[in-house]
Amino acid sequence: MTNTEKAIQATYFSIVGNTFLALIKGLTGYFGNSYALIADAIESTADIFASFLVLLGIKFANIPPDENHPYGHGRVEPLVTFTVVGFLIISAVTIAYQSIQYIFTPHALPASYTLWVLGGIIIWKEISYRLVMKKGIETNSSSLKADAWHHRSDAITSIAAFIGISVALILGKGYEAADDWAALFASGFILYNSYLIFRPALGEIMDEHFYDDLIERIRDVSQQVEGIIDTEKCYIRKSGMQYHVDLHARVDAYITVKEGHALAHQLQDTLHEQIPELGHISIHIEPHEHP
Repeated sequence: MTNTEKAIQATYFSIVGNTFLALIKGLTGYFGNSYALIADAIESTADIFASFLVLLGIKFANIPPDENHPYGHGRVEPLVTFTVVGFLIISAVTIAYQSIQYIFTPHALPASYTLWVLGGIIIWKEISYRLVMKKGIETNSSSLKADAWHHRSDAITSIAAFIGISVALILGKGYEAADDWAALFASGFILYNSYLIFRPALGEIMDEHFYDDLIERIRDVSQQVEGIIDTEKCYIRKSGMQYHVDLHARVDAYITVKEGHALAHQLQDTLHEQIPELGHISIHIEPHEHP
């Protein structure tokens, strides 16, 4: 299965899971008198649309290079990530606003069965986070990692709701708003996670350097190629699920241009074979003078 297929499969998993959970949370929150669960349902609904955007972004990012996009269409991925972050921020602000309103509005205690529903949701969302994040790491997909964080933030808001409802039920009358305070706390956590998701995507757009481990792999593989004496500059930019490389390689200064050209192609082929996540590789040959 290719990286694209893995990413698409994980996104479909998110869409189906979030749709199912949004219904459960919304119905349980409405009939169980819990705004924290209704807030959770709002976030899960936003997650459905966000996952659809991730799916479209992944498919578009893997359109082959063309005349106008020689490096491919991978840069759409961080743009989709920004949109996903926008959904998270809108969800957090909506939850915070509604929570504050409910805190100052008298209402009945939540139903006790909401805790059982929340317990199941917490377990499922944490499992979902781990599964989708694993696929995001395997495929080098920033938008899929952002989608995974939706699952983790959902689990956190559910934990907050669980604590708030428990406090309200244990302490009874006068503590009905504990549920709403929990939802307000959860909105702050969602905003914090939004920043954690946004920052790497911004670095990707700005070609920020944080690929030291990959550069070391590229240097190690390069020196396995007979005729490559050493490597010098190595620049990496991420686009979609691939890494594009500009590499300076040192070869014997006294070989012919044709031999140097052949070495460059051999190096490209070896790097593509041993590090499949590499996309376009540009090799610049540097002469190495023997003492």
